[in-house]
Amino acid sequence: MLVVEDNKAIATVIGHIGKSLGFHVTIAHSFSEVKKLLVSHQKFFVASVDYGLPDATEGEVIPYVLDHGIPSVVMTGRMNDKIHQKLLNLPIIDYITKENSQAYHYLLRVLHGQLTNHTTGVLVVDDSLSVRSYVCSLLKRRNFTVFEASDGGSALQLLKDNSEIKLLLTDQEMPGMTGIELVQTIRKRYTERDLIIIGYSGIDRVYQSARFIKSGADDYLKKPFCPEEFYCRIFKNIEQLHYIEEIKMAANVDYLTSLSNRRYFIDQMSEQFSEMLESESNHLLALFHVDDFISINEEFGHSAGDQVLIEFASLLSNHYNGELLARFGGAEFACLISGDDFSKNEANLMAFQESVSKHSTTFEGRSINFSVSVGGTIICEQSSVGQCLEQSDEALQKAQGGGANQMILNGFIELAE
Repeated sequence: MLVVEDNKAIATVIGHIGKSLGFHVTIAHSFSEVKKLLVSHQKFFVASVDYGLPDATEGEVIPYVLDHGIPSVVMTGRMNDKIHQKLLNLPIIDYITKENSQAYHYLLRVLHGQLTNHTTGVLVVDDSLSVRSYVCSLLKRRNFTVFEASDGGSALQLLKDNSEIKLLLTDQEMPGMTGIELVQTIRKRYTERDLIIIGYSGIDRVYQSARFIKSGADDYLKKPFCPEEFYCRIFKNIEQLHYIEEIKMAANVDYLTSLSNRRYFIDQMSEQFSEMLESESNHLLALFHVDDFISINEEFGHSAGDQVLIEFASLLSNHYNGELLARFGGAEFACLISGDDFSKNEANLMAFQESVSKHSTTFEGRSINFSVSVGGTIICEQSSVGQCLEQSDEALQKAQGGGANQMILNGFIELAE
């Protein structure tokens, strides 16, 4: 990250912000320093550029940095109509007025977005190539992954094929399917938790924004829109989407192991249950319990016990990559295993159980060995997911009752080698 700032105290603050995000920060205090620096060093991901420098009082440094291909956020201590218009005409990421500490918090959010926005797909739907290209250029400036479509039909197909699309912007006036009709169609398939929609239109009708919102859009812009307003709307809606994703994550993921939790596992299994019963593939619901876990906590402490759970979750994830996994609570875990036939699934499960028994983890210089008991049932003629869980839990209890490192599947007991 390049920081161009003549005030050394402010340069230090911005430098700390950059370092907190993982940037390697280089600071220049004048236009002449920037020129010398960019002669030999041009590989900057982003720059924070002060508008007024002692040797470049009217923002001359900004186009110079931009011409070197460095996306830039402009920091300015003064603002008037002339400066504002000048900044809007430049292809910068954003500008921030250095009014108070809130400005630096905003800078942190903008820089963080430059690092993470590429994970968010944005679809622009507009039959006008010029407008579509302009909107896409604004989004690419903010480092989003951009998709574009000229009509509603193409947009629906792109949404189907690209799960990374989390934000859609659509014009109203399009042939075949209007923007509002597109929004209504999309909302039959994607909820507000799955996809943010922003509509826009050049027709000056007072009810246009309300029509979009009532049809399922999250926001509305009137063309021609100011880039500054455009970014503010995008910024707020993307942050809202991230908050929703964080809430979903907290509701669905086990805080300790990062596996799914029991509720999410059961919900997902319930959605697949009918299909599994009709499928020709073999499906096995396996439950795992770390043996003598209470003793591990008593001997090594609860922090060590947590490490054992995290370690086992990692082993389970690596061995059954792509399968539905969960921590049910305490030292109990679950896995929905799919495969060609029962014997292969059983052999794979036994091999995993054996590998766990040979694994050890180190806590504060002490080695901890552990094993797991396994209980499972084939999914075939059960009436519900609940019945599958009851059968697997019964098998697990029998396995635990027979001693450590044992496995029972459908009533047969197998001792790990």
